[in-house]
This record gives sequence, C-alpha cells and structure tokens, in this order.
Amino acid sequence: MKRKAVDVVEPSDSKRQREHLPDYCDVRPRQDDQGATLWPASPGAIESARVFLKECATSQQKILIVPDKDADGLDAGVIVHRTLTALGAAASSIDVHLVAKGNTIHDEEEREAMKKKSPKYIIVVDQGSRAGPEVIDNPTVKSLIIDHHLSDDFPKDALVVSACHYPPVATSSLLTYEICKDLRPDIAPLIGYMCAMGTHGDLGNTLKWAPPFPDMKDVFKTHTKKSINDAVSLLNAPRRTAKFDVVSAWEALLAASSPKDILTNRRLLSARADINEEVERQTHTAPKFSKDGKIAVFRINSAAQVHPVIATRWAGHLKSAKLEIVLVANSGYLPGKVNFSCRIARCARNRDPPVNIISSLKAVADLDTTDLVARMGENFARGHKEASGGMIGIKEFEELMTLMKVGEKSDPSPEGEKKTLNKTVQKSPQKNKLDGYFGKKS
Repeated sequence: MKRKAVDVVEPSDSKRQREHLPDYCDVRPRQDDQGATLWPASPGAIESARVFLKECATSQQKILIVPDKDADGLDAGVIVHRTLTALGAAASSIDVHLVAKGNTIHDEEEREAMKKKSPKYIIVVDQGSRAGPEVIDNPTVKSLIIDHHLSDDFPKDALVVSACHYPPVATSSLLTYEICKDLRPDIAPLIGYMCAMGTHGDLGNTLKWAPPFPDMKDVFKTHTKKSINDAVSLLNAPRRTAKFDVVSAWEALLAASSPKDILTNRRLLSARADINEEVERQTHTAPKFSKDGKIAVFRINSAAQVHPVIATRWAGHLKSAKLEIVLVANSGYLPGKVNFSCRIARCARNRDPPVNIISSLKAVADLDTTDLVARMGENFARGHKEASGGMIGIKEFEELMTLMKVGEKSDPSPEGEKKTLNKTVQKSPQKNKLDGYFGKKS
C-alpha cells in the first residue's frame, strides 16, 4: 500500500521566531578605574549641576528654564521647576522660554528674547549642544545645559552635563531626574512620573527599565503605563501642529500632579486628533531609494511636524538586506526649507558594525566637491546616531539627494533580496500596500 504524499506546510510568519534585537539597556556602561559604573554622565558634572541648582534656589534671583519642545524636554523642564521650588525658590521667580517654530536657542532672535527676560540663571534642557557664544550676551548670567544629544561642543562659559558619551544614553528627563532626585528626600516622588513620561517619549513605550536605568516599579504602581504613554502622545501633539503652541503642553504639564491630569486637557486632545489625521494623510507617500539601497526616502509637504512620526512608523516596517535608514523629508514645514527626520530601519538595528545615521549623512555630504557642507550649516545631521535629521535649504537638499543617487536604478539584486522586499510589501499594514514602489509586475 502506497503512503499518501504528505503536504509540507510552511510555518506561518506569526509562528516564526523573530530575530532578537538587543534591549536599550543591554549595552555595557562605562566604568572608572575601580570598576564603578559611570552613568548617566560625568560624576563631576552631575555634582556641579546639583550645586548650581541649589544656588539658583537660594539666590531668590530670576531663573529662566529653556526646555525643548517635545515630551522629553518639557518633562525635564518641569522636573527642574519642581526641584527648584522644593529647594525654596519662589515660583514667581521662575520663568520659561519656549523657542519659536524652526528656531534654536543659538539664533539671535531667541538670544535676544531670553535676554529681555533679565534672568540671573538660565537652565537649558534637552537642547543647546552646539558650539557658540554665551547663551545670552550678559557675562553676569550663569548658564547650565542638561542634554543628551551627540556633541562635544557647547556654548561658551556654560556649565554642561551631557549624557551622550555614557551608554546606555539617558534621555534628558532621565538625566535631569538623576541629578535632582537626591537633592531632597521628598523630590523623587514628585518627579518620577515625569521621568517615565519623558523617557518613554524618546525611547518608546516598550522600553525595559533595566540597570543602569533606575528602578521605576513604584512609579508604575502609582501611575499605569497606559496613562503615562497616553500622556506622552498628548504632550507631543501641540508642537507638531502648524500652530506650534508648545505653551499648551508646558502649561498642562506644569499644572498636573499625575499623568491622568493631562489626559482630559481639551487643547491637547484636539491637537492629537489633528495630528493623527495629518499623519494618516501623509503616511502613504511613495518612497524612493538610494542607488545602494541603504536609504529609503519619503517626501511629504505638510505644515505640521509629522515627518518624525512617519519616519518612525516606516522604520518599523520596511525590510531588506541592504536597507539601513528611513528618511522622511518635509518641504512644507518652513518656507524655503526642507526639514527631514531619519530613523534606523528595524531590520538594520542589529547590524555589525552598527548603523550610525549622523556618520552616514555626513559621509554622503562629504562626496560633494563644492561648498555644500558649509551651506547646509549647523542644522544638518543633528541629534543622535539612531535618530537624526536636519533643516536645510531646498537647493541643498536636492543636491544631497543627487549625491545619494535617490531614484537611480540599483545594480541587479540577488533573487533572495527581491523576495524579501516583495514579502514586506505583501504584509504591509499600510493601506496602499506599496506594490508599485518596490518593483513592477512583469
């Protein structure tokens, strides 16, 4: 009796084991000569920052907090505010300066605006890591910069605490939390949930809080992860809108005593609805690829800051053996400029050597034989190795795309590479499925 042929059933993709990606805290921290962990920044710099904050609080002089516009920066700023008042500073002596859309603290317009507020102390958080003159033109004003963006250059005469060379790199809110939490016994409970919100805002809500990151179990017992993550999306919404009313997020966070207080804020809810609609409208733009297949470029035109959201979304989905970086360029955010955001593709996060977006962008720019690098200026390839971008002129951006050879036909790919791309297309969660973008049917 002949046996029936047995059909070979391929295991479904859902059953296939996913490639293991290292957790954020898996990287080994720096150590001193005695083997003690050096984290989240230089111990000397952290101690100097604590002395600075104590001096601010007891001086009864005007203090200006200058936070970045996202959840990490705003949370770090409010952590500083709560710490100063806990140390004795009058709330009336603390002011905030929120940088205008498209500007940095280094722009003369912003430096003048800060100077007009007549501070004696300036505390810049989650921004400012760039060479330049004093934060404002007043030699009697003392400045502190707390940041985590990659840089070895900072404004003249500023006291700096930077996490960028101390892996796993802390977010600015986490770095600020570590600086402030032990200044008084009652401070940590006041600022713990803001540390969690800011950190999830930058590193994602699936982050595993493992050493050297602090134990946040008490925070997550008091405040659910859902409320923390929902609050993050609301805090990030106003700065993404065309209106750019970051002040709405700052005021909501400053008035809150828990993440739940933020969840019912009508302005934040309205802003999030607007941004969700704009992201949905812009997400389905067709990508083009650099000739070497390493960079996927999406081009959109929106007055809203949705390019980072779209870059993150596509970076988690596109797959190929060559792909390293997803770049989303927005030509509608600021007149005459292209704002772009880059993220490492999920499929490339475990590459050896690791993908470094800043180095990759600079390597492309260095192919130019004219003055492109100088014309792009200091707003090119800023941020982090894993999440970078820039703001450059339209002409300069087109030159950069030419250097990348975006849209040029790639060299013939192995059959396996074609299958990988086609498989990605078929499983796409996006509505347009991208069938026409990765290769035409014969």
